[in-house]
Amino acid sequence: MIRINQLKLPVGHTEAEFRKKAAKMMRVPLSGIVSLTPVRQSLDARKKPDLYYIYTVDAAVAGAETEIIKRARNMNVMIHKETEYRFPERGKEALFHRPVIAGFGPAGMFCGLMLARAGYCPLILERGEDVDERTKRVRAFWEGGPLAPESNVQFGEGGAGTFSDGKLNTLVRDPGGRNRKILETLAWAGADPAILYMSKPHVGTDVLRGAVKQIREEILRLGGEIRFRARLEDIHEEAGRLVSVEVCTEGISGRERIQTGVLILAIGHSARDTFAMLAQKDLDIQPKAFAVGLRIQHPQSQINLSQYGREAVDGLGAASYKLTRTVQSGRGVYSFCMCPGGFVVNASSEQGRVAVNGMSNHDRAGENANSALIVTVTPKDFPDQTALGGVRFQQRLEEAAFRCGAGKIPVQLYGDFRAGRVSGAFGDVKPAILGGFSFGNLRETLPEEISGALIEAVDYFGSVIQGFDREDAILAGVESRTSSPLRILRDRGMESKINGLYPCGEGAGYAGGIMSAAMDGMRAAEALVSRYYPAYV
Repeated sequence: MIRINQLKLPVGHTEAEFRKKAAKMMRVPLSGIVSLTPVRQSLDARKKPDLYYIYTVDAAVAGAETEIIKRARNMNVMIHKETEYRFPERGKEALFHRPVIAGFGPAGMFCGLMLARAGYCPLILERGEDVDERTKRVRAFWEGGPLAPESNVQFGEGGAGTFSDGKLNTLVRDPGGRNRKILETLAWAGADPAILYMSKPHVGTDVLRGAVKQIREEILRLGGEIRFRARLEDIHEEAGRLVSVEVCTEGISGRERIQTGVLILAIGHSARDTFAMLAQKDLDIQPKAFAVGLRIQHPQSQINLSQYGREAVDGLGAASYKLTRTVQSGRGVYSFCMCPGGFVVNASSEQGRVAVNGMSNHDRAGENANSALIVTVTPKDFPDQTALGGVRFQQRLEEAAFRCGAGKIPVQLYGDFRAGRVSGAFGDVKPAILGGFSFGNLRETLPEEISGALIEAVDYFGSVIQGFDREDAILAGVESRTSSPLRILRDRGMESKINGLYPCGEGAGYAGGIMSAAMDGMRAAEALVSRYYPAYV
């Protein structure tokens, strides 16, 4: 295969122009091209409003590749061998009970899929509902109904990512090809195949819901079992070895005890009751740094104008941004989970506490852009130095937000936040919020050092994106669930101090987003399979 780098064409180019440019770079006739497969597409907006796509392309050609490379005399044209993902062979140690996976978010889902495909018939426990029932429950909550603590934006099939933008970019290095395997799986499950080459791929919450159902059906078809409304309540060990788990399942009186020698702990970053249970066990759990802050909304047309040099997107898709700043106090402030054309949503999972998140559909066609603006916090900021210190820090912020918004999402104009006042009226920016909201002083929800850092950073961001610091930009709070507040330590084989317990994904503190969590779930499956063979089959 020949790989072409830096193939540059104006936005809106035709397929014929694409093939012609590839042929020119390789110095071959058009008839010599068998196929062209985009590997990566990024946007060059350095000369906006003149915009260009820059491609990396794999080309199959007629003729000897080495001769074509010599003739091309172009450092951007080379022979390339793709690294294919390889799942390990079965290990030698007998596993006498099927593995249990706690959590059916990205980590648990891809761990379960890999194990099912390898013939291990996993049992997957998910405390929330299947994605269809969960969606009904969440919509009812946003429309003023009660919060369902077990099935909400945080808990249920697909995990927290199901009600997000569905971003699939990751900063994790991937020499083993896991990233590509996940993208291929999602495309197979119904996502736009363009995610295979987009530089900033995303699925959208509407499409992602269908994709997780397809993956669920594949796991079931291959002999796996998935139990919804089944919450992990306890684990049992003997001589440092896991022997069983206890599960509370709706419709079953009391707890059910399930024998197993392997538990993949993929519980997500909001399973605070499970964290509390695990903190009582013989495990090494440490509080870790994360970040907290607020959501900010601007008109999407304003972001498009800044990023593209034009308000209309003309098939480009709504523009995104990424902003970072180290403020005078030394804290980092940055945008997180930016949702072009999206909504701010009530992402609460506990009574008496309010947390927000961002969400976009696949078309990103909403009027507003929103992102979290978050400030780094460390265990030094937590009320105590125990393993659960970060959890308690989050809860205090969410309780303050609940009070500030009288049980709804508290909102405030940026100019009012900076001045410490509440005007009670929106400006030209109109809210795009799913869930009830009310005006409040968000300065009361955050430590003053955090608020000051946000103000300093937003004023600076106004010099990067014109109008970012506009007075009527809408803030909502609090953004507290950016990542897990703790880490469950594991060894190089991914096992915890309790043999047979494999912490993975966001909740265990080893991921930050859909892709990194899914990749960590795959690693857990690989670790299990390379050690055990299923003696129970």
